[in-house]
Parts: sequence; structure tokens; C-alpha cells
Amino acid sequence: MSNPITRNIPNTLTCCNLLSGCVAVTYAYSGENLMALAFILLGAFFDFFDGMSARLLHVSSPIGKELDSLADCVTFGVAPATMVFTLLFQIPYPESLDVVRPLIPYTAFLIAAFSALRLAKFNLDERQTTSFLGLPTPANAMFWASLIVGAGARLTHSPYSLALLIVLILLSCWVLVSEIPMFALKFKQWGWKGNEIRYLFVLSCIPILLIFKVSGIAIIIIWYVLLSLYAMSRKKQ
Repeated sequence: MSNPITRNIPNTLTCCNLLSGCVAVTYAYSGENLMALAFILLGAFFDFFDGMSARLLHVSSPIGKELDSLADCVTFGVAPATMVFTLLFQIPYPESLDVVRPLIPYTAFLIAAFSALRLAKFNLDERQTTSFLGLPTPANAMFWASLIVGAGARLTHSPYSLALLIVLILLSCWVLVSEIPMFALKFKQWGWKGNEIRYLFVLSCIPILLIFKVSGIAIIIIWYVLLSLYAMSRKKQ
């Protein structure tokens, strides 16, 4: 039987993820989007290692699974939704929407609601052991956070920002809970055959980040979805 310290390492990392998400939310409310992005990325770091440590130490538990979903909901659901919420107060609105303008920003929290739904489905879906169905919540969070950090200044001055953001909110909510198979970056073997999509994705991420900097993360998430759709279409042929 594992000792108490070993047994609690994964849950400690999960709590660090949760704390990172809470800090990200506070920065998002104050409009400090770069810091919010940094703590979302820190939460993703802890999220990666809590599961890995649980498997390596053989201390997986039902409570750890539930705690992990709670932490992910805050870090990858509420935090990016809060960033979008704050941005929606800053962008220009047409005069015809002045009456409902105070209400529109709250549509951002659909991201949090659908992230929670996606996490609940993932916990119950036994088909998602080696790949994903729908966009993982960390990827969705990084899309929104990097988009706002990288393009937030332009969005606050564009007359098209409101329509664009509403469409992206609805689209991301749908992709989160969709049945689209998304490939996982898990290599069973290192050969090219069978890993073509994974290698193409990883190698293409480097120039995208070098060219587009922070906004490149959002582009990479879109690229990930497009490659997943391409892989799905190939399997159907």
C-alpha cells in the first residue's frame, strides 16, 4: 500500500491546477489577459502531470477523477469564459443593440457550461481512452486565451468583433461536445507510418509559433481541429 505522501501527490497537483485557474479568473476580471493566459498554461502543466503521476504511482482513485474535472472546469472553462466576458464589454456595439448590450457579455459563460458538459461526457465515455471525441477543454481554453492576448487590441476596435465573437463562442461550444474524433499526441511507436498526422501537426507548430507568436496558439488549435477532420474523412473513405 502506498504511503500517504505518495498517495496524495496527484491530488496535490490537481489542486495546484485548480488554484492556477482561480488566479487566472481574477486576472481575467481585471483585464490582465497575459497573466490570465500564463496561469491557464500553468494549470495545463499541472493537469498533464497529475494524471501521469497517478498512473506512475498506481494511486488513481475516484475522488481524484472528480477533483480533476472540477479543477479543469475552473481553469479551462470559467477562466477563458471570464476573459471573453471582459472583452465583450470593451468591443464596439451597433446602436440597435444598446438595450441588450449589458446582457450580451454573459453569453461568454456558455463556454464554461459546455466545458463542464464536455468533462462530464469524457468521464463517462469509454471510447476516449486513446483519442478524444470533441475538442479537449485545455485546447479550447488556450484557443480563447491566446486569441484575446494576441488579437485583443484589434478586436476592441473592429466593428465586426461582436459578430465574430458570438459565432466563435457558439462554434467552440459545439466542437467541445461534438462527436468529431480528435487525435491524441500519444505515440505507440515512433515510426512515420501511422503517425503521419501527429508528426505533421508537431512539426507545423514550430513555424506557426515563430511567425504569429501568442496568436499562433489559437491558430494551432484551429489547425488541430482541421487535421482531425481530415483524418476522420480519410477513415471514412
